[in-house]
Amino acid sequence: MDFSLSPEVDAIRQKIRAFVEDRLIPLEADRASYDEHENIAPALLRTLRAEAKAAGLWALSLPKARGGGGLSMVGIAPCYEEMNRSIFGPVVFNAAAPDDGNMRVLEQVAREDQKARWLQPIIDGEVQSAFAMTEPDGCGSDPSMTYTRAERRGNDRWVIHGRKHYITGAGEAKHFILMARTSDDNRKGLTAFLFHADSPGWRIVRRIPIMGPEEHGGHCELEFDGLEIPDEDRLMGIGDGLKLTQIRLGPARLTHCMRWTGMGRRALEIAMARIETRHAFGSALIEKESVQGMIGQAAMELDIGRLLTMRAAWVLDQGGYARKEVSMAKVVVADALQRAVDTSLQLLGARGYSKDTPVEWMYRYARQARLVDGASEVHRMVLANMLRREGKDFFAWGAAHG
Repeated sequence: MDFSLSPEVDAIRQKIRAFVEDRLIPLEADRASYDEHENIAPALLRTLRAEAKAAGLWALSLPKARGGGGLSMVGIAPCYEEMNRSIFGPVVFNAAAPDDGNMRVLEQVAREDQKARWLQPIIDGEVQSAFAMTEPDGCGSDPSMTYTRAERRGNDRWVIHGRKHYITGAGEAKHFILMARTSDDNRKGLTAFLFHADSPGWRIVRRIPIMGPEEHGGHCELEFDGLEIPDEDRLMGIGDGLKLTQIRLGPARLTHCMRWTGMGRRALEIAMARIETRHAFGSALIEKESVQGMIGQAAMELDIGRLLTMRAAWVLDQGGYARKEVSMAKVVVADALQRAVDTSLQLLGARGYSKDTPVEWMYRYARQARLVDGASEVHRMVLANMLRREGKDFFAWGAAHG
């Protein structure tokens, strides 16, 4: 396992770093750069996306034949980290959730005609997408607790009834991947479907207010009351829904980790710039032993998280499922992000609590990291169960972990 970057990947990483430094970070201080939900303003986003695409920094995880960058999981890790040194970064490069995960799974499992209709417009940046799985009274971390049902009508269509909530991006999305129950079988009871926002038979009940800044389209509650979906818009086979969620969610969790390490790094950079010059009680804050301990701990935890993330990416690139590796990275990086941002805010004092820096934005955003894509407690449970099952083999060296 070699952690050095290939010349190609490092060249892309450096281009992203320059773009973030020169074009994105300066915009964060201008309130005109934001929309009403504390995200980058749509008109500005369109301009920057055109620049990123022209620079060859677009949709790096997708095949070059489809207009992407063609990078492996190991390749995108340092690139995604650089992107999220700006709070505007991932969406500018078409590398933000949920589109990033949706594009990846569609590329892996969709038919060619489905890719042309449902995937390519997302890659091209023409539409946003959403992954509708979580439910008010059912599934969150456990997809098997899905109560939204799809009933077959004849041989050519399905009718959907149920509710979903906290569906990221749904307010602006046009293309949806929907998880619904098609039987009561514990393993083969779920099926995935594709539908367009203009289809009748569903509605957005509300855009749910949240603690932190929102992605474009927010986090919405949806109601399905007779949405009809042609069988040709079923994704994979009947009963393959749980398999699809496993294919999608593992890599998607890991790309979160890649982005979060970048945000954590930026938070520490902002703090370091301040404590190098701010003096109290006869010396710069950076000279205080207590301050050094805080910064050192946060930096160490971020780097541990980066190493776990790269290991998981490597296992995926070798053809493994990386279940344990992704769970470890998810838990550690979520904690490391919160540590880094909290440390930065503490050292900045009132300045960090104000909107004079993006740290307070990061602080509100960072709390979700321990919840989204599986709460930390669920991932620890997964690891404990794998340890029980595998015993000494849990610590084996190798790529193809289950």
